[in-house]
Amino acid sequence: MVRKLGVMANSGSIFTTLLVVVVALLAVSAENEGDKIVQSKEEFVWTLDHTNFSDIISHHKMIVVEFYAPLCGYCQQLEPKYEQAASVLNSHDPPVILAKMDTTIPENAALARNYTLNGVPNIRIFRNGGKTVHEYKGTRETEGIIAYLKKHAGPASLEIKSKEDAANLIDGKKIVVAGIFPELSLEKIQNFTALAEDLRVDYDFVHTLDAKLLPRGGLVDKPSIRLFKPFDELYADFEDFQLEAMQNFIEETSVPIMAILDDNPENQQFVNHFLHSLGDKVFLFLNFSTDLDAFKSKYYDLAVSYKGKEANFLLGDAETGKRALQYFGLDTDQAPLVFLLSMDGTKYVQRHVQPDNLASWLKDCKDGKLKPYLKSQPIPEVNNEPVKVVVAETLEDMVLNSGKDVLVEFYRLGCKYCEEFTPVLDEIALSFEKDPDVLIVKIDGTENDIPRDLFEVQGFPTLYLRSATGSLSRFDGNRTKEAIIEFIQTNRGTPAPSNFVKSDLTVSEMAQKEPVKDEL
Repeated sequence: MVRKLGVMANSGSIFTTLLVVVVALLAVSAENEGDKIVQSKEEFVWTLDHTNFSDIISHHKMIVVEFYAPLCGYCQQLEPKYEQAASVLNSHDPPVILAKMDTTIPENAALARNYTLNGVPNIRIFRNGGKTVHEYKGTRETEGIIAYLKKHAGPASLEIKSKEDAANLIDGKKIVVAGIFPELSLEKIQNFTALAEDLRVDYDFVHTLDAKLLPRGGLVDKPSIRLFKPFDELYADFEDFQLEAMQNFIEETSVPIMAILDDNPENQQFVNHFLHSLGDKVFLFLNFSTDLDAFKSKYYDLAVSYKGKEANFLLGDAETGKRALQYFGLDTDQAPLVFLLSMDGTKYVQRHVQPDNLASWLKDCKDGKLKPYLKSQPIPEVNNEPVKVVVAETLEDMVLNSGKDVLVEFYRLGCKYCEEFTPVLDEIALSFEKDPDVLIVKIDGTENDIPRDLFEVQGFPTLYLRSATGSLSRFDGNRTKEAIIEFIQTNRGTPAPSNFVKSDLTVSEMAQKEPVKDEL
């Protein structure tokens, strides 16, 4: 059962934000102090919208929000599991509050875009009145949601007082960051606690007064950080307790020399650290049952040779990584396949690579000797409809360097708003059919690489006009034929034909007629 909440009247204490961006925040307790909302025991998931979102978030030390779309299949699958988890977590001490927001309501859409760049459903955990936010990274099953949120409602760092505690908390299967404090240093303890709060989503934190209780590493005579990991050198020590220095140490040390992507779920956490690491990323996808022995040692040696040179490596089973390959427009039948994603977003691919060619191929990529890879649909053999089809390989010629005024629609197959807009775009194209200087085109924004430095596409459909003079304008009004024609005529770089009939309404007047809807 769900309900819509009113504005809360009283607030609790709010901790100071220490670090933002993809990390969790400072909140030793998730208890909500001073909340005055009276809630029925049967009402577990709270409904937020643009009128109450900020007020409710600001009055809670911890609240979990699912951003969803009612017609989204994945959202529908999650709904009963999320509701079940909410009913259980409502009885947790302290209660963990779960809420949700409909992103398809126009008034909610602008707010929701801040948290749904990767689509819906998207679950975020808000701490300390919303001053810090991190992404939910657990499963979408009821028990997984409950376990994940219970953990994140508790202390960020657990104390080790015995070898039994250490054995239970440092199990050799995951990364654990230990703070060792043989002598008291208030500033270092505070910094470590703040770091644990900030990074609790991605790492387990523990602390102890005695290094002898820990499973690996020697004694220390001053405050230290010891990171335990089940790969490479197994542990690493660090003594700088400045927040940024600690974070850099943890993030760099947590990336394996060669991450493994296979069907072992315990490896996924290390794959995630690889994916979020700085530097170029090198992927080698193989058929593990037939090709692993021939490639593994040579690829590992290559990874070792690049250690510390802003490049990280992943060895993946092609079948396990099938969806990742498809995302980049590749397929399992092209394995053995090596793929480089550089820091600036440039991609390089070598299909059916041989073990002895890995090192030379990577060097040529780094030296800029190879042609970058572009994810693109095939160039259409026939393209004679009023709305022309553009793909990644033709975007430069048909849009950026065409010398025409080009209206571009970025769409997604299956997007209901794109389907509703299709006849409107066809009418616009017919209106300009006799204007040789205007071109109306569309491109599938999920199947083609888009130059993100030029086009900001966060939802579908998205419209841009590239003028004949090179200027770029985004259309943010109501998607009617009249409004868009007015937009083209106002922003075009070539003069409009004297016989072209304009609408009597201005763009701003048209935009006020009906709010814009996007699919994320």
